[in-house]
Amino acid sequence: MERACSLFRAEAKAGSFRLRLFNGPDKKPERLSKGYNVSVQKALIATIVLLSTAGCAKVGDLDVTGGVIAKRSACPTVGIPDYTGDVTLFNPPESREARAIDVVANITNLRSTCNDSGDQIYSQATFDVLARRSDPSGAREVTLPYFSSVMRGGNAVVSKRVGTVRIRFEDGQNRASASARAESYVDKSQATLPADIQERITRERKAGDPDAALDPMSDPAVRAALQRTSFELLIGFNLTQDQLKYNVTR
Repeated sequence: MERACSLFRAEAKAGSFRLRLFNGPDKKPERLSKGYNVSVQKALIATIVLLSTAGCAKVGDLDVTGGVIAKRSACPTVGIPDYTGDVTLFNPPESREARAIDVVANITNLRSTCNDSGDQIYSQATFDVLARRSDPSGAREVTLPYFSSVMRGGNAVVSKRVGTVRIRFEDGQNRASASARAESYVDKSQATLPADIQERITRERKAGDPDAALDPMSDPAVRAALQRTSFELLIGFNLTQDQLKYNVTR
């Protein structure tokens, strides 16, 4: 448990995560292109179109007095922190040679549902673990630990859980899979922007107004409120320091 928390802190200090981002309920996560580093804060804020609402405009409409109308969801963004979406087991464990690779497993098909109708926002993420082994002889079961963590503002761990997923290989089988899930609860009040901040972001701006050309995001109070009310549900393998080092340096 402490290992994953340390991982979060290290990644946050280093400029944060590269994620497979999930943009809403019942949608698959998007894998960011290789080598493209993005902070959790920027990734979340980028999903929010901070322009005004007006008249009878609908979500997705273009309003000439404000811009594109968009709705900010209170549901947590779901993603896999960089370097935690796969794990490699070696035999013998201390070796890092290719011929010593025993089992390789990957997290895939990450999906999420969210219910924000009550005072508590409930999210459930499901995912598959695909594994392959080098030696297909004999039946074998492999147990892999994974973490699920709720983070606030890109750098504060709110909660942390560790679970396990069991992969069963039948005799002669070198590939197998299993499914797992993770859940989270977030206080809706903590994930909701204060009314005054919402007003600064969404109010109509007319030509000639003193702040007509000002981006609301230039206001430090707005940026801080957005960060403070942004939550993520992050899922990955609960790696040892050696396993993490291998993923980072291979």
